[in-house]
Formats: sequence, structure tokens, C-alpha cells
Amino acid sequence: IFSKTSCRFEDISESSSETEEDEEQPVRHQEGNTDLPSEYWGIQKLAKYLKGGNPTATVIALCSMRDFNLAQETCQLAIRDIGCLEVLINLLDTEEIKCQIGSLKILKEISQNTLIRHAIADLGGLQIMVKILDSPDKDLKCLAAETIANVARFKQARRTVRQHGGIKRLVGLLDCIAVGSTRLTPSQAKDTEIARCGALALWSCSKSIKNKEAIRKAGGIPLLARWLKCSHANILTPVVGTLQECASEPSYRLAIRTEGMIENLVKNLSSEHEELQMHCASAIFKCAEDKETRDLVRQHGGLQPLSVLLGNSVNKQLLAAVTGAIWKCAISGENVSKFREYKVVEALVELLTDQPEEVLVNIVGALGECCQEPINRTIIRKCGGIPPLVKLLTGTDQALLVNVTKAVGACATEPENMMIIDHLDGVRLLWSLLKNPNPDVQASAAWAICPCIENAKDAGEMVRSFVGGLELIVNLLKSKNKEVLASVCAAITNIAKDEENLAVITDHGVVPLLSRLANTNNDKLRRHLAEAISHCCLWGSNRVTFGETKAVAPLVRYLKSNDPSVHRATAQALYQLSEDPNNCITMHENGVVKLLLAMVGSTDETLQEAAAGCIANIRRLALATEKAKYG
Repeated sequence: IFSKTSCRFEDISESSSETEEDEEQPVRHQEGNTDLPSEYWGIQKLAKYLKGGNPTATVIALCSMRDFNLAQETCQLAIRDIGCLEVLINLLDTEEIKCQIGSLKILKEISQNTLIRHAIADLGGLQIMVKILDSPDKDLKCLAAETIANVARFKQARRTVRQHGGIKRLVGLLDCIAVGSTRLTPSQAKDTEIARCGALALWSCSKSIKNKEAIRKAGGIPLLARWLKCSHANILTPVVGTLQECASEPSYRLAIRTEGMIENLVKNLSSEHEELQMHCASAIFKCAEDKETRDLVRQHGGLQPLSVLLGNSVNKQLLAAVTGAIWKCAISGENVSKFREYKVVEALVELLTDQPEEVLVNIVGALGECCQEPINRTIIRKCGGIPPLVKLLTGTDQALLVNVTKAVGACATEPENMMIIDHLDGVRLLWSLLKNPNPDVQASAAWAICPCIENAKDAGEMVRSFVGGLELIVNLLKSKNKEVLASVCAAITNIAKDEENLAVITDHGVVPLLSRLANTNNDKLRRHLAEAISHCCLWGSNRVTFGETKAVAPLVRYLKSNDPSVHRATAQALYQLSEDPNNCITMHENGVVKLLLAMVGSTDETLQEAAAGCIANIRRLALATEKAKYG
């Protein structure tokens, strides 16, 4: 009996994305001879002839063995336990093609079993099968590639295939002239079958990052692109399966876009084969991270078939891929307008209940992006989408929480939506997510809180009603995550608009914590930090404290940023800070006047006024100093 030793050598770096399919071993059922079924004894009798050495007897034994139901675990384990597996693998290393074919036909069937896969790899079977890929016999090559496809479902096997030159040979199987032909000659049909088997094996191998790179280096991308143009679903499925697996890598996403593959992926979304549709949608899901790809999907008419596929809610794997593709495509505003034509928002809201989390993450992500258009925020409310969205805030899945907070925040920009969110205790749920250990969830929740405060009827009272809520948000300024810090600064800007709440956060030490962040080069954080400082200046002696805690000089440097929104926020903060004479001196020493003078001529009136106001305060102080000095 062969133990699953190969798992001990699995290298974590082999792939960060792959899931290990073969972790657990099936339980052995037969231990005592009395329980063994007749098939077991039948295979044991054949084993004698298989080991006999006579080629004719061996071929007959192989044919007889195939008469057993090799899909049955009893037969699979009998072959292993009786020692036939070693013999079958040894037969691959002979010159007898009939024996090799007979052996591979059996190995192809029984390698569906996890234990058998590991045993084949442990016995060196993969190395021999890789060599067989060079054989001139087409049937032999097909069987070897198909068996490799089965065995290479765990990391060690995938590595073995690569290390023995298997990837290059498998890519070579795709290189034939039958692509695009509708009527195939027998020779072309056989070439197409070889390519299909090669694609199946590459699909299994492509779950490893190093193998994805090896496929690319072996020239696999243009060959996969060629086969993508054919019309046969049996080869298209493994080809697209391989492409969507590899699309996690930027080099493949670029190639899929630039080598014209998006058009064919879109075309096959309308296939009658659900598995093919799923892989096409999954490839688009991964590739549509890039704007150019999102535009191509729209230009090739891909948004409508994606919308239509939302109607198939029974096949959850297909639904996950389709909703994922819609989510990423909806990042582009032009696509959101098209989706509105196809009533995608209504369809997504209908799907918000009774779905696996994998599907919900994508649905909610898509709704969040569709909220770019104000009308879609209204549609979500009218379709009853806000209660299920708010309910999802109580979940635990981190990716889902990031997306649902974004969607709820986007909906909250409409006052009518905000009333429903508040009534359902949605803001309290968002606030509680600030305690989540995941910084992505914290940041997303803080961003969502901003429109809630802006659009709530009595925002100040609502915020005060959260016991310990203000202390919690102020303490998040100690985070090391830039996105958390930017989002919390944005929330503090909104909180500080209420005088009572500003007094409370001042008592919780908001001023020194904000000052501590001032030496940052991150423009997003700079903008929101400057806004928070500007609003916090309006209470008590906070202006003076900002000066004492060294926030002023770093703010002057923000004016050298290339981001106009940073200039605007910083000028407003400096204007507020310049009400304190000591801050004016610090600003002047750090060369603020020259920088602000350039901004007095800005077309942005808010920036213009703040810059002029700050300069005026500095000038007034200078005049007062001169008057005191010279009388």
C-alpha cells in the first residue's frame, strides 16, 4: 500500500491561489478477506498473466482488466493492493505499443481516485508519461496527456510534470493545423483530439504559478488563442479553462486583451454548454480588472449575454462567474449605463437572498459599482434591496463585508435610502464593523459611515447614541494602514461638523493623533487629514494644540503635491490654523506665502479664498508686529 508521501514535499510557493484538492485520503473499506467482492479476486487472477512477461498474454490480461468497472473504488484499490500498479507503470517503459496503450487506458480510468494519483506519482509514472508525449503514435500521446491531466491534480505532481519538461511537450500538442476547420479529415480529427488532451493536461498543471509561467515561456498563449477560435466545445472547454486559470497573472491578462481573445470569450458566453459559459465568464471576471478589457467586453457585445445569464440561478458555479464578471465590468461607468438598459440592478437585487457567499460577494460588489449612477440607488430602494443589504452587515465573510459596506455607503448618499438604513439600525452595524480585525473591513466601514452622517436627519444625535463609538473611531487613528487612516480622517471630518461631537473627540485626544500623521507622502491620506484638521480647529484651543504638536510645518509641504484636491484641503486647514499667531510664524518660516500666492489665482474658488485668507492672516500678524516694534 502506498502512502501519500508526496504531500510532505509540497512547496507552498508553488501557487498562492491553488486549492489542494487531494488533502484527505479516502477511508480504506476492505481489510478482512471475507468481505472482499468477486471483482477483487478476478483482478488478482489477471495479475498473474499481467506479470507473466509474454506480450500476448499481457495484452489479453489488460483487455480483460478493462472489462471490470474501473470507475468502482473496489477495483481501483484492488489494482493497487495486488501490485498491478507497478506493473502497469513498468509496461509504459516498454517498446510494445499495444501494452503501453492498454496500460494507459487502465491508468486513465483509475487515476480518478486520489490514492491512485499519489501512488502513480510516487512510482515515477509521470516521468514516463511525459516521455511518451514525444511518441509518434497519436493514440499513445492522447492517453498519456489525459492521464497526466488526472494525476496532476496535486502540487507535487504538477511540479514533477514541469521539472521533467512536460509543460513544453504539452504545449507542443496544441500546435497543429486543424484549428478553425469545421469539416475535419480523420487525420485532422486526431490532431484536434491530441490538442484537446494536451489542453486538459495544461489545465490541471496551470493551477501552479510556476507552471503558468512555463506555459507562457513555451509559447502556449498564441496557441491557446488560436484554439479559442474553433467551434468545438470539447476542446474549447479545457482551452478556456486553462486561460481563466492563468488569467490571475498580469502577463496573461495583457495577452488575452491584446491578442483578440476577448471577442471569442464573449462569443462563447452564448454557448449551449454551461461549463464553457462558466469558464468564459470567469476569464472575463479576472481580466476585467483592466479598463481596456472592460471596454472591449462592451464593444464586442458581452454585457448583454452576461445579463441574460443572471437568469440561470440554479447553476451556482456559473452564477458566481457571471456575477463576478458583471461586478468587474461595472467599474466602468459606460458599462453601468448599458447594464441599466438590461435591468441588471433589478436582477441582482432579486438574487440577494439564499445564495452561497461566493455569489453574494460578487452580487453586492456589482451593486456597489452600479451605484455610481444615482438612478440605480433609487432602483435598489424601489426593488426592496436595502433591507437584505443591511442584513448582510451582520455576516462574517471578510470579502463580503468589504463589498456590502461599500454598497450600503453608496446607497446612503440618497436621503430616502438613508432613512431606511437608519431605521434598520444600519449605521450602528457599520460602526460595529470598525472593531473588525481586518483593516479592509475597517476602512470600508469608515468610508460608508461618511455619507450616513452627511445624509442622516439628526446626524449629531445619531452619532452620540453609539456608546463608545467616538472613542473607537478616534483610536483607529493609531492604525498602521493608510486606507484605514484616510477613511477614519474622512469620518472625523463629518463627525466634527457637530460641535458637541467635536468636543467629545477632542477630549479623546483627536488633535495629537491627527498631528502624528502629518508627516505622510500619501496624497489620499493628506487630503482627508487636512480636511479633518480644518474642521477640528473650530473647537476650543485646538488650533494652538495643532501648532504645539508640530502639525503645521508638514502641512505646508502638502502644497507641493500634484493633487489639486490636496491643495484645496490643505489651504483650508492652513487658513484655520493661521488664526493662531504662532502657527502663522511657523508657516512663514516654512515658505508658505510663495506657495499660496500661486494658488490665489486658481479657478477653484474655495482654494482661492482659503489661500487668500491665510496670506491675509499672516500679513495682518506681520503688520501688527511691525507696529508694536516701531510704533
